[in-house]
Amino acid sequence: MIATRQFAHMAWRFARPVVLAICLAFACEMAVAQTAPADPPSALDDQSDAPSSSVDIGSVVALDLPARPALVVNGSAEWDDGLDAILRALDTVHEEMAKSGLTPNGKPLSVFTETDDQGFKFTAMVPLSAKPATPPALGQKVTLGETPAGKAMKFQHRGSYDDIDTSYEAITAYLDEKGLEAQNLFVEEYLTTPKGADDSNLEVDIYVFLK
Repeated sequence: MIATRQFAHMAWRFARPVVLAICLAFACEMAVAQTAPADPPSALDDQSDAPSSSVDIGSVVALDLPARPALVVNGSAEWDDGLDAILRALDTVHEEMAKSGLTPNGKPLSVFTETDDQGFKFTAMVPLSAKPATPPALGQKVTLGETPAGKAMKFQHRGSYDDIDTSYEAITAYLDEKGLEAQNLFVEEYLTTPKGADDSNLEVDIYVFLK
């Protein structure tokens, strides 16, 4: 199921390089919607789109994302247990956030940092409304951190997590067609909480950061 994401991840890593001028020119051509933030707002941007298909290539958005304070915890999982591992890690972050009296400000994220044939490493995070003036006492290996920042492309997956490979395949093809080279990481932002891998109402935004 999720193993195809490893292929997409490696494909981005070894895609042909492009000069910065191409990336900047492409970004300038994209129409970035300027809408008010949702409640709660998106963890990475303030835009809200809802295509009917799994991944709507026409709705791809170029963004320059700032870093935001967040509570984070690192994790790893095998591919078959991927979604459950991510949800457990996010539950841990939410628990520590509640204990510390911190306020979330955005949707939960998972940042995928490494992949291989057996599984992947990730960082689960929940954005904060503000960075605490005094670092709180945190347990369960939860720490203060920041959301990823930089030039990125936002894609949309609408449908079950079992079918998310279809979106990653489309993203890989799109990047190859446009001659864009991605950083060796990608981010999933969960706009809805999945009830399971087969939850057809799941909404996920996928962010690809460009070199």
